[in-house]
Order: sequence, then C-alpha cells, then structure tokens
Amino acid sequence: MKIEIYGTGCAKCKKLFENAQAAAGSDALVSKVEDIQQIMNAGVMLTPAIAIDGEVKSAGKVLSVDEIKKMISK
Repeated sequence: MKIEIYGTGCAKCKKLFENAQAAAGSDALVSKVEDIQQIMNAGVMLTPAIAIDGEVKSAGKVLSVDEIKKMISK
C-alpha cells in the first residue's frame, strides 16, 4: 500500500504525515509530495491532502489516526 501526503510543508501537512505514519505502521509506504506541480497534477486543490494507492481520499483537513485507519481498512 502506498500513502501520499500532498502539501507544501505547513504545520497541518506535517501533522497529517505524522498521523498517516502512525495509522499505517509498517504496512505501507508513507511519502510526502511537496512539489506544487505534482500536487496540481494529482488534482489536489486544497492541502493537506491524502491519497491511498493513487486515489485522493481527503483534502483540506488534518485527519486523525483513527480516520486514516478506517480509510486504510476499506
């Protein structure tokens, strides 16, 4: 499983990245995408955003660890 966090490096983006790492544990590769062109190419208009296996699941808010775990388990 691949989880990507889209954001330019603000505090909310960093928090979402931390929450995603905690939710995924060692089961997934969690990466940050900070390049604005890549963010736009993914169709993300609001940051922070999270994508799971290439599909944007949420944008514009910091999800909790539990919310991310629910997304992963679907």
